Amino acid sequence: MNFQQLRYIVEVDRNGLNVSDAAEALFTSQPGVSKQIRALEEELGVAVFVRHGKRIVDVTEPGREVLAIARRVLADVDNLHRVGEEFRNEGQGRLSIATTHTQARYKLPKVIAEFTRRYPKVRLELHQGSPRQVCDMVLSGEADLVIATEAIAEYDDLVMLPCYQWNRCVVAPVDHPILKAKPLTLEEIARWPIITYDSAFTGRGQMNKAFLGRGLKPSVVLTAIDSDVIKTYVRMGLGIGIVAAMAFDPSMDKGLGMSDAAHLFESSTTRIGIRRNVWLRGYIYAFVELFAPALNRSVVDAARAGGGTDPGL
Repeated sequence: MNFQQLRYIVEVDRNGLNVSDAAEALFTSQPGVSKQIRALEEELGVAVFVRHGKRIVDVTEPGREVLAIARRVLADVDNLHRVGEEFRNEGQGRLSIATTHTQARYKLPKVIAEFTRRYPKVRLELHQGSPRQVCDMVLSGEADLVIATEAIAEYDDLVMLPCYQWNRCVVAPVDHPILKAKPLTLEEIARWPIITYDSAFTGRGQMNKAFLGRGLKPSVVLTAIDSDVIKTYVRMGLGIGIVAAMAFDPSMDKGLGMSDAAHLFESSTTRIGIRRNVWLRGYIYAFVELFAPALNRSVVDAARAGGGTDPGL
């Protein structure tokens, strides 16, 4: 048994049981991956995967246990490398952040600017995707941290750290009647075509819940993953926009007006997610605290030691 074999079975599982995709991700050949997996199964005396002909179609019951242990072993190997890097190259390395567009565009720029000033020798990587995609990036080891709102609380293998709460606003052309509605109500919003986030993104669940609770069926004519795209189509007159309040900037969003809608929807909580049992470089703690000042090293370590329980805002 060797680490390479463990990496192969984990990568096959991560790639939806597609051996070709796993081999490509590992920069090796499909026959080589298949051969090493067979060798591991023979040594263990159990099949890790269910096969139909030459195709892998499922994970066996013992295979699930083997995969769980393999992930822990590989994580510990990664931790050993991280410890060495921390003491050999303090203040140097790589920090990979997986996040959604709203966080990357509106919350992270100032944090990243300050972080790069403090840690000029740390190479930053920023990955964007849906909440589920960015969570998976961290679980696979592709990224160190995930910053997101929706879906992040559903992952048992992530320690979730609440950072801040936010709510929504309505954006519309400056002469639109919705901006004159005082007070702004869900009934008034539902009168107009709506442009908002895709159902997988940025607090969409709270918006749907609010309308449903009032027995309203709003007409959502367009969805997008990007606040700037939403505002572009609002300017074109396709509808009114419901976006994160942080996404509206009067100095940048010329021609648009905004009405606060925080009284109409439940607040959403943005969290940072970290894999369990991963050894963190010192600069990762520093980044977390820059993003959410309440999350200093002792708070982060306490949350991790507590099994990832949300410590609250």
